[in-house]
Amino acid sequence: MKNVKYLLLSAGTMILFALSIMSADHIDAPAVTGGTTDVTDYYAFQSPTDNNNMVFVANIQGLLSPAATGDAAFDENTLIEFNIDSDGDLKEDMVIQAIPRDGKMIVFGPTAATSIGTRSTIKTSATRVEVDITGYGETAKVANEGGIKVFAGPRDDPFFFDLGAYQAVLGGTATGFSNPGTDTFAGTNVLSVVVEVPKSMLGSAATLNTWVATKTKR
Repeated sequence: MKNVKYLLLSAGTMILFALSIMSADHIDAPAVTGGTTDVTDYYAFQSPTDNNNMVFVANIQGLLSPAATGDAAFDENTLIEFNIDSDGDLKEDMVIQAIPRDGKMIVFGPTAATSIGTRSTIKTSATRVEVDITGYGETAKVANEGGIKVFAGPRDDPFFFDLGAYQAVLGGTATGFSNPGTDTFAGTNVLSVVVEVPKSMLGSAATLNTWVATKTKR
C-alpha cells in the first residue's frame, strides 16, 4: 500500500482514561451526518478477558436500519485513526490506523505518530494486521496476530440514549429521565472497528489521552 495523505473529516471527543472510557456523538454536523466518515461512538477500555490488553472501538455510519445495513460498507477513501497522547500535551504520540481494502480491514500500529492534527500519512512500515470484514448476519471474523486482535463489521448500536426525554428536559416539559427510559437507537446498527492491543505496546505512561478521527484521502 502506498503512503497516502489523509485530511481530518470527523473526530470523536477527546477523553482521558485509566481503565475505561466512552464517548458518543450521534447525529453529527451536516457535513458528515449519514456519510461514511461520521463517528458515532468511541470506546477505550481494559480487556475484560486479559488485564494486560487495552481495547479501542470506533463506531461509524450510525442509525443504519436493518434493511440498510447489508449494503453499508466502509469507505476505502476513509482512514480511521486512533490517536494516543502519552505525555499530556494533547498531541498524538502514537496512532493505530485502520483502512479498508478489497473486503479486508488493514490495521497498522500502534506506532509513533509522524503527523500531528488534521493530516495523516499511513504508516505502512508499522506492525500490520489484516482481517476479513464481517458481513451483516455473519459470525464475527477476528484476526489475531502478534497479540493484536482486530474485528471490523456491522454491529447493533451499543449506545443507550433517550433522545425524547433529553429534548423534553431541555424544553422544560420534564424534570428528569425515567428508568430505564426509551433507547432511541434500538434496532439501528453501526459499522465497528475493534482493535485490542497489549498495554506494553502503548508505552509506560500511567494515564493516556485518546481520541479517534476519520480522515479522507487528499
